[in-house]
Amino acid sequence: MKPLPRGSGFVFQSKVVGGAVPRQWVPAVEMGVRDGLTKGVFGFPVTDLEVTLLDGQTHAVDSSEMAFRTVGRLAIEDAMKQTGAILLEPIEKLTVFSPSPSASNVTSALTARRGQILGLSPREDWRGWERIEAYLPQSERQDLIAELRGLTQGLGAFEADFDHMSELHGRAAEEAAQANRPSA
Repeated sequence: MKPLPRGSGFVFQSKVVGGAVPRQWVPAVEMGVRDGLTKGVFGFPVTDLEVTLLDGQTHAVDSSEMAFRTVGRLAIEDAMKQTGAILLEPIEKLTVFSPSPSASNVTSALTARRGQILGLSPREDWRGWERIEAYLPQSERQDLIAELRGLTQGLGAFEADFDHMSELHGRAAEEAAQANRPSA
């Protein structure tokens, strides 16, 4: 197993020699690996990874498609526990429109939500209005419109588009993983 550059997706290859794993079972191992990648170490899908099947063993009675699929899933789950997986979060680019007197409160609210202010400029053809550009984690956008309307006397608005994925570390990563774990 080895990481790939961001955006590469998943690659599976078999380098088994000598028939240690018969050809008909290799796709089952790949499906098992894919199954294991749907819920990685943090409970989120795993991407940008290359997995190479190097060896295996068959048994005359116990070998089956389900057995090889299960082995593939268990192997990738075990391997992921031993690696330094990184949690990625989606980041959106926001364009916020605010009356000028409220702009500083809006930028403070975005910053409090882990936003990164990219710029503030007058809104074209709207005297007394500001256009605020910012990056904001998608998870922080929940209830943003309610807060924005409260800060702008009901007049503020925003547009959001996915921009990129960013590494999530520390407490925020722990909270995201905890929130995604199934309750017992």
